[in-house]
Amino acid sequence: MSSLPPCRPLRWSSCSAAPAAPPPSSRPSRTGAFPRSRGRRRSSRPRALSVRAEAGVLKEDVVIVGAGIAGLATSVSLHRLGVKSLVLEQAESLRTGGTSLTLFKNGWRVLDAIGVGSDLRSQFLEIQGMVIKSEDGRELRSFRFKDEDDSQEVRAVERRILLETFADQLPPEAIRFSSKLAKIGRSENGETLLELVDGTRLSAKIVIGCDGVRSPVAKWMGFSEPKYVGHCAFRGLGFYPDGQPYEPRVSYVYGKGLRAGYVPVSPTKVYWFVCFNSPSPGPKITDPSILKNQSQELVRNWPSELLNIIDRTPDDTIIRTPLVDRWLWPAVSPSASSGSVVLVGDAWHPMTPNLGQGACCALEDAVVLAKKLADAINSGNGSVEGALKSYESERWPRIFPLTIRANLVGSLLQWENPVVCSVRNNVVIPKLIRIGPMLEHTNFACERL
Repeated sequence: MSSLPPCRPLRWSSCSAAPAAPPPSSRPSRTGAFPRSRGRRRSSRPRALSVRAEAGVLKEDVVIVGAGIAGLATSVSLHRLGVKSLVLEQAESLRTGGTSLTLFKNGWRVLDAIGVGSDLRSQFLEIQGMVIKSEDGRELRSFRFKDEDDSQEVRAVERRILLETFADQLPPEAIRFSSKLAKIGRSENGETLLELVDGTRLSAKIVIGCDGVRSPVAKWMGFSEPKYVGHCAFRGLGFYPDGQPYEPRVSYVYGKGLRAGYVPVSPTKVYWFVCFNSPSPGPKITDPSILKNQSQELVRNWPSELLNIIDRTPDDTIIRTPLVDRWLWPAVSPSASSGSVVLVGDAWHPMTPNLGQGACCALEDAVVLAKKLADAINSGNGSVEGALKSYESERWPRIFPLTIRANLVGSLLQWENPVVCSVRNNVVIPKLIRIGPMLEHTNFACERL
């Protein structure tokens, strides 16, 4: 691939302020510290990209901002299709904290397409069904997933293991850590200029923003901040070294302005959450003992298994997050792409977790975008900007309705009025809700890359 001409920035847009990075001598290597033992590499290698210093600017073809689920899934998908990318991650290593996420069959179809589904299945339990109870322990509804859809597949997956599995599929040099974005701008030749807090400058032909809910790339493209929806959630991962005692099903408990749930992840771990109404997100709390006490107090008089699971939760797995989303109104919201810059996952369409589709949709985004970009790049005749617009046209009709639906489901489940809650528990859930149609959004066709 021919080298690119020197780039001169026209105008820089400063990203959110950040402390200066440590000097190079104190920073870890690009690869960070994570295991690389499970991945299986394909024999074919992506073609090399042009990467060289010119006038103090590093040249890259494809730069992905963010090494979360969306970023790594996009990078691995491109890698499978013969396109190399550089992933920039602001942290010093993979951000493997946090709990787990629930993946339905659409998520597993993407993981199979990427080539990591079998490896992950061997580590996590398949969830057979769901039970919904009231706060006094009365069962309102239960069902088995296979009875509603024989092809359905549900498993809760540890975020840490999912990220490490993706990283295992990439060359060691594919992820650059301690690389927080400070500025973004355009060059005269239309490429995108990125400046990191350590002073590194990169010029990229294509930039893919996978930098999460508070995405600096999305802000630069004109997107508003995600909107707080009125409730927050505690989350954690209970640990049972001698084996957890729960059936492989999702258990929900609904109260007044408060709900909770738990699901086995593996033979020794159980994911749980407590969602509560709050007029504002409140102050950020990082002390895990406070988070544990607050979550336990909310469900103190609820079924005892919830308190037991929270009590068995290591402090470093408990988090508290405000729930937010962004509605992508047609002809009002900015485009998902601007020139050769595009957004994927939460950076574009943050949604509440009420349908369990945030991570699944990010995975879908990754493979759809990768296929369209690879076709344009590898053919030599396709338009990259056209491929990005095609990606948005295909994804928007799926993402926008799901975001609204997840929001409305959350509002229904967070009702506080006792009369309305009684109608929900005694009429809506047991008699009116049809589970089959509720799971139709998990249908997604995806061929192996």
